[in-house]
Amino acid sequence: MAREELAIDPVDLARKLLGGVLESRTPEGIVRLRLAEVEAYRGLDDPASHCYRGRTPRNDVMWGPAGHLYVYFVYGMHFCANVVGLSDGQPGAVLLRAGEVVEGADLARKRRPTARGNGHVAKGPAVLTSVLGLDRAHNGIDLTDSSASVRLLAGESVADERIRSGPRVGVAAAIDIPWRFWIDGSPAVSTYRRGGRVRPRAER
Repeated sequence: MAREELAIDPVDLARKLLGGVLESRTPEGIVRLRLAEVEAYRGLDDPASHCYRGRTPRNDVMWGPAGHLYVYFVYGMHFCANVVGLSDGQPGAVLLRAGEVVEGADLARKRRPTARGNGHVAKGPAVLTSVLGLDRAHNGIDLTDSSASVRLLAGESVADERIRSGPRVGVAAAIDIPWRFWIDGSPAVSTYRRGGRVRPRAER
């Protein structure tokens, strides 16, 4: 995808990303996932966003430019990945929650041997990054660069009637805003867990 396609409001970007393909190239091989579930996070007007209280070294990538990968560490053990949207200097991103393996199934299964099937291999944001081999070293990578080890590719568009929305999973604020979007019927869609009690601990 081109950068100008991604430099839009995160809520609109979230819907646009569904059906798109995230490709990761590592020494082990290539894995491609068709994105099936995402969550939008704005900036200073979204209490659930990492940028709500302003710019920090941790969330710097989220401030743009669009098309970069924002990777953060959570619970002291997992990585989560986001696609940055909006224009440079305006914070906003879309969390990649789940995807369906469309290439590199053997490698994906090796990284996630307990999954029940290809549709469940990348079910959940921390599992998605694990299957793709993503970690802190990939924070800030330009997904629109054709030579990058991680790229965002256009996939088949998803019809509006197949897109569902609902509250974001496990957030500690703005818990009822319906900015989680998913492809109806996809086996990769994660289980909804309402937040509001404990904010996930993330390393800065």
